Amino acid sequence: MTNPAEPAGVRPAVRSVPAYPFTPIDAPIKLDQNESAYDFPADLKVVATGRMLARPWNRYPDLHADTLKERVAAFEGWDPAGVVLTPGSNVLIKLLTELAGIGQTVLTVSPTFSVYTLEARLLDARLVQVPLNPDFSLPVGALKAALRENRPGVLYVTQPHAPTGFVDAEAAVREVVEAAEGWVVVLDEAYHQFSGTDYRNLVRAGENRLSLRTFSKAWGLAGVRLGYALGSIALATQLQKLVPAFNVGTLAQAALEVALENPGYVAERAAEVVRERERVIAALADHPVWTVHPSRANFYLIRTPDAEAAYRHLLSRGIVVRRQDRLPMLEGCLRVAVGTPAENDALIAAAREFR
Repeated sequence: MTNPAEPAGVRPAVRSVPAYPFTPIDAPIKLDQNESAYDFPADLKVVATGRMLARPWNRYPDLHADTLKERVAAFEGWDPAGVVLTPGSNVLIKLLTELAGIGQTVLTVSPTFSVYTLEARLLDARLVQVPLNPDFSLPVGALKAALRENRPGVLYVTQPHAPTGFVDAEAAVREVVEAAEGWVVVLDEAYHQFSGTDYRNLVRAGENRLSLRTFSKAWGLAGVRLGYALGSIALATQLQKLVPAFNVGTLAQAALEVALENPGYVAERAAEVVRERERVIAALADHPVWTVHPSRANFYLIRTPDAEAAYRHLLSRGIVVRRQDRLPMLEGCLRVAVGTPAENDALIAAAREFR
């Protein structure tokens, strides 16, 4: 008799991989998912809702979100034929693993964004992870060696890094990317609005390169779900083959069109996040037992002697954060998203209570 936990026909790689490692916790102050602390502006919601209501819901949307692709391309200064849209950049990561990882290699660092490794394991790609340097910087020499020693596939370079928030020197990023001939190179720039980095020109310089970007973070649209890739026409054309037809719905497309017509709020909010991030890091700099790592993202790491105790203490004060202490190099670490000023004040007060 078949075990219901292991249904017949499921690939062994799928059976062996745990589900995405996240359990929702209901708490008054939610700082655990790197979301924007601010909702999409209310006046723009009204405009977007009106546009949704005016469109027919009984008809399929654009085959490949073509209208929205034109808008994204205009905003980013990119050729529309080099833009690929999906419901979230995590979907693009899955498709990139299908594109260049299956039967080949997924190369990244450790620790890294969990979706890279999850999709590599689910799709039975060869996963190679190179440890970051002790200061969380890219191990340039070791990555170049891994590029030489492994069958080409997909290389992920994240700026700023997740989950550390570290930003590398441009020269280091360029050296790794330029060494990856024969690979698909993905510069994941999900948090670039908070770091002031921009690798579009480096992507333009190579046919094998893509930039991943998202509306989930600085744009405050995580609930709408849209991520996109910017790349060469040749590479985008191949990636687009893997994107299901009609994958961006009419309602999401209407909301995102309104956002792209009114992008001014994004820079303002990103600037506030940066100010608040630096304020919190400075406020906790003299904590007797916790250490806050510098960050250039909309989150930061706190290293504690006991992550479980620190996590429970914050939760008892109504603040939920994300434990990262099970990851290599992150013993005792919690990841904390930058909240509103009031939420950050609550976090600082709770941290100061802990001795």
